[in-house]
Amino acid sequence: MKIKIIIFISFICFGCTKINPRRPIEAKPSTTILKETIKESIKLNKVEDTKISNLIKKDSIHNYILSPKGYWYTYNTKINENTPTPKTGDLVTLEYNLSNLKGETIYSKEILGVKKYNVDKEDFISALQSGIKLMKVGETITFVIPSYNAFGISGDGNKIGINQSIISTVTLINIK
Repeated sequence: MKIKIIIFISFICFGCTKINPRRPIEAKPSTTILKETIKESIKLNKVEDTKISNLIKKDSIHNYILSPKGYWYTYNTKINENTPTPKTGDLVTLEYNLSNLKGETIYSKEILGVKKYNVDKEDFISALQSGIKLMKVGETITFVIPSYNAFGISGDGNKIGINQSIISTVTLINIK
């Protein structure tokens, strides 16, 4: 009987104490880290934009157009006929290559092969997703793409590095 009383008193004394919640070991990241990251990204984008501007200034043969999406393009072959351009959901057939800003080939069109692309329904280089919708069958356009419209801070995990701007020449073969 004494044991039951001792257990009962112990339970009342120790079982009803207020439990203090555990506090997190790490504090939440401050907004200053986010602000610093944004500032650094803006600096990197300015450096990329300067490199692209210098490349375009050196090319006196082509007339480059700045798209609202932030990439540059020039027509190598332009079709003046009133033919349709691709729209969302169309299946297009195209050839393209990728090179760096020095003009060195990263992936040739022979390696990449002919690509069938369902417009805006598949993952693809974001600048080319937009740029393909400017094209008519038979046209060839060269796109100069900053990294933030290409493979970004991760690269492609193979030949395209982090924050690397690229050039891509695309020929639209067919629209279905």
